[in-house]
Amino acid sequence: MTSPFSLTGRRALVTGAGTGIGAAIATALAREGARVAVTDLDGKAAERVAARIGGEAIAFALDVTDAAMTDTVMDAAIAALDGLEIVCANAGVSTMNRMVDLTEKEWDYNMAVNAKGVFLTNRAAVRRFMAAGTKGAIVNTASMAGKMGAPFFAHYVASKFAVVGFTQTVAKEVASHGIRVNAVCPGFVITSMQERELVWEGRLRGMTPEAVRAEMISLTPLGRIESPEDVADVVAFLAGDGARFMTGQSINVTGGIRMD
Repeated sequence: MTSPFSLTGRRALVTGAGTGIGAAIATALAREGARVAVTDLDGKAAERVAARIGGEAIAFALDVTDAAMTDTVMDAAIAALDGLEIVCANAGVSTMNRMVDLTEKEWDYNMAVNAKGVFLTNRAAVRRFMAAGTKGAIVNTASMAGKMGAPFFAHYVASKFAVVGFTQTVAKEVASHGIRVNAVCPGFVITSMQERELVWEGRLRGMTPEAVRAEMISLTPLGRIESPEDVADVVAFLAGDGARFMTGQSINVTGGIRMD
């Protein structure tokens, strides 16, 4: 009997997979047997991750804010993999600023990648799943900030709240086609993005990056900073048949910071 956690025979595409959580997701999906298309704005980074994964992993440069490019890359991935059942809309960015000092450029940048990018990736996936009659699985990367406000993150929080609501809406629209749409909400994750945020928040609060990190750990009941793999393993679960009766969910992967 095939394990409900196996992804053998499945084909997957992951956005923002050149580093951090996205790279860990692509690796986890491949570990469970999926053939993976690794995509990232930095095509070289995507190629490096695909090379590390090995096997039949392939790589594409992808700007998720570009609708035509998103469609083109997804079609290319489907052609190369001979199908597609799993799409992970993971690409995301962040900046930090007080709301009163927030610029339109910062707002637009966060909303374009974090919200519009998820929309365009989901739209492309759903259109192709429906055309092929595929009972596919979509997993969007939201954030703990998609469920609670956070100082200096008004624009980022708004974009991630959008992902949570968008996920619920699309899940209801496509459920009759057998397509499942869920999201993960990571907490404080060790990534290059977080390293930048530690510096930014330290400057805004008059603290050292080390003090900010220590505070993050103190706020986490499980007592450590989260790894990208902590998130990736939950994504792999949501992508598979073990989560076959789950849709429209935004799963906290926060070490206990959020419990609702």
